[in-house]
Amino acid sequence: MSELILHDTLTGKREVFQPLVPGKVGLYVCGITPYDEPHVGHARCYVVFDVLKRVLDRLGLKVNHVQNFTDIDDKIIERAKKLNISTAELAQKNIAIFERDMAVLNLKPANSYPRVTLNIPPIIKAIEKLIAKGFAYVVEGSVYYSVRKFPEYGRLSKRKLDELEEGARVEVDKNKKDPLDFALWKKSKEGEPFWSSPWGQGRPGWHIECSVMSTQALGDEFDIHGGGLDLIFPHHENEIAQARGVSGKKFARFWVHNGFVTVNQEKMSKSLGNFFTLEEVLSKFEPMVLRYFLLSQHYRGPLNFSDQDLKMIETVWKQRICGSAQILSHFAAESSGKKGLSSDWKEKFAEVLREFEGGLYSDLNTPVALGALNKFCSFVFELDKKDGPGISQQDWKAIKKDFGSMLEVLGLVVPGNENWSQEILELVEKRERARREKEWQAADLIRDELKRRGVIVEDASSGPRLKRL
Repeated sequence: MSELILHDTLTGKREVFQPLVPGKVGLYVCGITPYDEPHVGHARCYVVFDVLKRVLDRLGLKVNHVQNFTDIDDKIIERAKKLNISTAELAQKNIAIFERDMAVLNLKPANSYPRVTLNIPPIIKAIEKLIAKGFAYVVEGSVYYSVRKFPEYGRLSKRKLDELEEGARVEVDKNKKDPLDFALWKKSKEGEPFWSSPWGQGRPGWHIECSVMSTQALGDEFDIHGGGLDLIFPHHENEIAQARGVSGKKFARFWVHNGFVTVNQEKMSKSLGNFFTLEEVLSKFEPMVLRYFLLSQHYRGPLNFSDQDLKMIETVWKQRICGSAQILSHFAAESSGKKGLSSDWKEKFAEVLREFEGGLYSDLNTPVALGALNKFCSFVFELDKKDGPGISQQDWKAIKKDFGSMLEVLGLVVPGNENWSQEILELVEKRERARREKEWQAADLIRDELKRRGVIVEDASSGPRLKRL
């Protein structure tokens, strides 16, 4: 099996990934807080981890992917009040939109999607353990984690305790013994949803949920914990403190974080009001154009969002990727050639596949993989132009299979063969007759008519090829 290298945020180094249990991978990815519709920043995170899952699958590993929904939270409560609906109704509405948009972007679903509201008993049990071990304390119906009781706090985010300030993503609360402490259980306010606990009516704090739900599903120690860069502190830092406080075990063995989507070099976020919902973007661009765009930069770096960049990628997608797929589909189905692919051509295609896999296995370097995919397309166009019809159907099928495997691991889906109407097919045949009779003006008029109907006709040595605008 090839080696997969991943950058581990905890060590700050690129490490060879070895699963805890041979042949199996436990993967936990922090999910959305569904108080609003998903935006492009969300899409980047989940597309990145979808590709990671596909790479692990390509390596023959069985992945147990768990991704939560934080379906109760301050933001959900506030938004539900404004809309005059229940928190459950708001969360469910936005979860449904999220699931729809992720399916459109061709994400493989997680194995499970635990929700906070369905995991209250194990959360309470974990908090009780933390209190019993001296990591947590109760104040007036709320429970807090005592950060200074966990000596390794700050290791993930590379922060020192004495440098952390209240208000800098550290929750301000007058009941805390130390400004750095954080809530495990929040006493309910009037009109808020609540659950009964040994400390009174309340609800879980933000961080405890993921520590509990990840270990519930994957065990006290598992392979990979992922999420956006903004979750490193305080969320993931707090997760480590909680989980290790409960079990004493390592918790996640690898920490993988994706970079921000930016707009004019500023992080895209709902709080800044500079975000674009997926529904907005997908109303203007095909889903695979957006997916390609999200993979066009290395996952750990920033990705600046602009319509101009998406339009450039749209051209690449339609002309190069879809164009190559059309050539391959045609010859793999209809080639009557007898010539075998030369050893030089076979080595060219094999080298591109090595480049492709080398990129993906080197910390998910999708720009390298996409570069290899485009080089593969160049070879397809060149082979088609030089001797397409002469190459055997068997060799075209082999090339198509390799092309398909590259698209699959990136999660890119080329539209299938169209079921053209009889009217369109008759126009194409009429144009072919005009061309055979050298009636070029008539042929051009028919081509223009096809274009008005949303169909582009391309002339190739093997005959006309059709595709949608």
